[in-house]
Amino acid sequence: MNTNNNLYTVIYTTLIVVVVAALLAFVSQSLKGKQEANEKADTISQMLTASGFGTKAEFQKMGNAAVLAKYADVIGQAFTVNAKGEKVSDLDLSKVYSPSELKRQNYNIKGTGTGEAELPVFIFKDGTTVVPIYGAGLWGPVWGYIAFEKNSNVIKGAYFDHESETAGLGAKIKDDPEFQHEFNGETADFAGTDVFSIVKGGAPKDANGKSLVDNKIDAITGATMTSQGLEAAIDTWLGTYAKYFLKTMEE
Repeated sequence: MNTNNNLYTVIYTTLIVVVVAALLAFVSQSLKGKQEANEKADTISQMLTASGFGTKAEFQKMGNAAVLAKYADVIGQAFTVNAKGEKVSDLDLSKVYSPSELKRQNYNIKGTGTGEAELPVFIFKDGTTVVPIYGAGLWGPVWGYIAFEKNSNVIKGAYFDHESETAGLGAKIKDDPEFQHEFNGETADFAGTDVFSIVKGGAPKDANGKSLVDNKIDAITGATMTSQGLEAAIDTWLGTYAKYFLKTMEE
């Protein structure tokens, strides 16, 4: 075959593309299991961090197997609820929700999805209840987990993550432990129209510096859009969980 004609060039290029595509598909499929395992362990470590069982850095050092073992040791029950606060179905205790699954439920919450919202609830053996949140930041999705004291609206802890927020600004929702610690001891107003707020200056304080409102924290300086996006995500998701929490608080 004449290697200088157009036909040879087309055939050669096509073969190269096919071979490279096949190799990429093989590598992707080969790594899929490991990627899923990493994502699951990361999600669980976020839940455990929010619940006060350790820090994210500590769980990262433990490795996937140890994180899964820790979770299996402390998780008590898991199930889904609807917006009426009714239990829909039990979840396998090994089941966790990836960001993509939270995104799908976010559509359902807003009425733009394909079904009714079925939101996960995770309850640890010590009574701590953990629920996820999901929404839009400045440059991409933000998500995380908020833990509550047993049968209570008091926040025990929180952990947040993001896809592409600005380093040193919006990324602080993940990278700055002090921001996440602001949630500790605050409350969610499940009976109100604004369940939780992230506002510039935080909650108003009295003359002694004591917060006059327990469901507001200070926004991140220089990250207004990310703070607003996270606030909307928290308010929307906790608002959907409200009837469930109000029922448990009456028990």
